Amino acid sequence: MKSELTFCPLGGSGEIGMNMNLYAYGTEENKKWIIVDMGVSFADDSIPGIDVIFPDPGFIIDKKNDLLGIILTHAHEDHIGSVAHIWPKLKCKIFATPFTSVLIKEKFKEKKIDISNYLEVVQLNGKLNLSPFEIEFVTLTHSILEPNGLSIKTPTGLVLHTGDWKIDPDPLTGGNIDEKKLKSIGKEGVVAMICDSTNVFSQGRAGSESEVRESLLNIISSKKKRIVVTSFASNVARMETIFYCAKKNKRSISLVGRSMNRIYKAAKQCGYLQDVIDPIDPRDAKKISKDKIIFLCTGSQGEPLGAMNRIINDTHPDVFMESGDCVIFSSKIIPGNEKKLYALQNTIIKKDVEVITEENAFVHVSGHPNRDDLKDMYNWVKPSCIIPVHGEHRHMREHILFAKEMQIPHTLQVENGDIIKINSNKKPEIIDKAPSGRMYLDGSIGVSADSQSIKERKNLSLNGYLEITLIVSNNGKVKKPVISYKGIPENELQENLIFDMEDEINSVCRTFSMNNKNQEKNLIETLKQSCRKIIKDKTGKKPFTNINIARI
Repeated sequence: MKSELTFCPLGGSGEIGMNMNLYAYGTEENKKWIIVDMGVSFADDSIPGIDVIFPDPGFIIDKKNDLLGIILTHAHEDHIGSVAHIWPKLKCKIFATPFTSVLIKEKFKEKKIDISNYLEVVQLNGKLNLSPFEIEFVTLTHSILEPNGLSIKTPTGLVLHTGDWKIDPDPLTGGNIDEKKLKSIGKEGVVAMICDSTNVFSQGRAGSESEVRESLLNIISSKKKRIVVTSFASNVARMETIFYCAKKNKRSISLVGRSMNRIYKAAKQCGYLQDVIDPIDPRDAKKISKDKIIFLCTGSQGEPLGAMNRIINDTHPDVFMESGDCVIFSSKIIPGNEKKLYALQNTIIKKDVEVITEENAFVHVSGHPNRDDLKDMYNWVKPSCIIPVHGEHRHMREHILFAKEMQIPHTLQVENGDIIKINSNKKPEIIDKAPSGRMYLDGSIGVSADSQSIKERKNLSLNGYLEITLIVSNNGKVKKPVISYKGIPENELQENLIFDMEDEINSVCRTFSMNNKNQEKNLIETLKQSCRKIIKDKTGKKPFTNINIARI
């Protein structure tokens, strides 16, 4: 049987976030696999108790004996966030550049897992030989340190997996995009480019970090009171810019928020941020005049537990804001965060604190390619085929239309679970479908999207909770039931509600022999239905109901 090259996204196709991509080469009976990235997405309020979502890895877990390793393109959470959750079921090699490796080690340390024998640090522009795959890391520019594309050579041909990228002529930290290497890859011949689609609707170029630095310096220089800047902690170039602006304005700087401090330490450890002023502890910042301090904090997306939210709601132990101070949101709004972020900004404004965002000032540039950036990449690489990923369906469809406009010979729109055969001289084709889906991190446990715990919690959040305890004596008589409830609306009729339920319980119990334990299951189901009906009739709610029988 002939060997073939296949590509299968388990996450990140049809959505922005939760990236996880599989490549395989070989015959049907003998295939070797690699995983590129293993990220998370973040839940909204529709899933109570859940913050993190990650791809269902079941398909590749079944093939773990033929898995050669996990290769990570960069350290954003939507690319590495699920590694520590999924890896224990795979126990394979992990390959990453130095900065990403430091953050991966931290994730496993939190889970008390020693990853040192499995984590292999790859130097920038490094190569891996995972036969039949020859993989070369290609330096790109993005909104984090050490972003990489992957040149993946196979007997079928060369695939370029871009990861996240843009073209930034002056990224401030890290290297420039390796245009020479990309052109060399193009000359070699690229059978398919798996490419970032995030900003495909945006004309022109994404813009440079150096331009943001100049603008932020002008803004910060004009302020006379306390300044709080909130940004993505992972954007080390932006972090360095705020340090630069603080020094230029003879202000001290203080980092607020665990992830901001974690990223700062990781960057320092890897040789970055060597020429910046030393940050001071937020506790010591209290002693500094408000015109001589800048706070750089987490919470740019309105996260309830982010430092920015705690500061403005006066729950942060060390940092506070007063009338006339200024908050700069040096970030974009991630789709889905609008409601909570605007609520946060409204709270800030109510305190007579100035709010500066990308809507009223130039304080942010994206880390993803606009159309002119894509055009340059196509011209350098000259791929035979574009397979868009890292986008919603509307982004990927637009990316295909744009690629056709740019005379790319072949395009293919895919979604999570599609198994795509990549051919050397013709259009790739979808040949099969792999099981795919979502897992929820419920506490510290990964559960399926349709798990009982999730269903029950949704029901509880929507309808409340009713608990009834029947105390049965050894002669089979039922004492007065103990009724308790949570999350059920109350009014002046609530006392009648309890009486009605007591009457119904007594009535139902008389129809069962309480000495017969075999009847308990039917009794419990009957009581659930009848008591839920009373609540429904009285309040419109159908609560999650639990019946206990205690025999004394």
